[in-house]
Amino acid sequence: MARAAAVTSPTPRPAPLGDRSEAVLSRLQLLVTRKLDGLLQGDYAGLLPGPGSEAGESREYRPGDDVRRMDWPVTARTTTPHVRRTVADRELETWLALDLSASLDFGTGQWLKREVVVAAAAAITHLTVRGGNRIGAVIGTGGGVSAPARRWRGRPPPPGPGLLTRLPARSGRKEAQGLLRAVAGTAIQPGRGDLGALIEMLNRPPRRRGVAVVVSDFLAPAEQWARPMRKLRVRHDVLAIEVVDPRELELPDVGVLPVVDPESGELHEVQTADPRLRQRYADAATAQRATIAAALRGAGAAHLRLRTDRDWLLDMVRFVAAQRHARTRGTTR
Repeated sequence: MARAAAVTSPTPRPAPLGDRSEAVLSRLQLLVTRKLDGLLQGDYAGLLPGPGSEAGESREYRPGDDVRRMDWPVTARTTTPHVRRTVADRELETWLALDLSASLDFGTGQWLKREVVVAAAAAITHLTVRGGNRIGAVIGTGGGVSAPARRWRGRPPPPGPGLLTRLPARSGRKEAQGLLRAVAGTAIQPGRGDLGALIEMLNRPPRRRGVAVVVSDFLAPAEQWARPMRKLRVRHDVLAIEVVDPRELELPDVGVLPVVDPESGELHEVQTADPRLRQRYADAATAQRATIAAALRGAGAAHLRLRTDRDWLLDMVRFVAAQRHARTRGTTR
């Protein structure tokens, strides 16, 4: 499926997020605090919430339990399979990999995709920064092509990994707010980013076991980022947050529609009145999302999809609550 669907009509755009970041972050903080504190209270079990790294009590094995957590001494003594429960470290370290490449600067729903990225980062930060937990981030954006978009349409920008920024992991709400301000103030650059290189920044240097959250639209080819994601899962619990806009899933019937790829500058005019074209587009989009889901599943990452035309916070609440319920029942995500 072409990435060209990521930028379409010349409709009025809201002010850049960086110009109103303080107001946006204040509103987000209020929303996240009310919703998450009201619905997700309970025993401390990490962000996803998922298993920790400290050994806990043993219990009988249930279908779906991770066999890597088998408690063989207890199993041998009782002749009944047992698994060892784990408890989360009291000082959790969470790292965010935030994709702010040019394809994220788009939205036809209630939000721009990049606003959903910032909102997800705010929610994750709120869930993490308590009890001395640390949170850090790596941010990736485009290749930094300086020419205006109208000058490089049709000509691909120079290749490169894009612009990658690392914000060190720190504890405390003040530091977390500073991290969110830095994320919200990051300027999206034209040109292609490298999602694989962004995820690889969480692999090097090696860190102690913790939580890694990758927020992206995952429109880059899966072979570019699947291997770094699998490598990341070896040491960390991984949550992949996929940001989707409805126009990336289906085209409306609006006649001739100019469509621009924000990362390569390619410009196409699409006749959306053709029902066969709209069906092919929808089929290609479905296949693309299935490929993304399969790659994330193969990497062992928990997968949350947020849409720009839905209540992203409610979707996050349902996801975290479902994860907690699954863990209490002894099933895997």
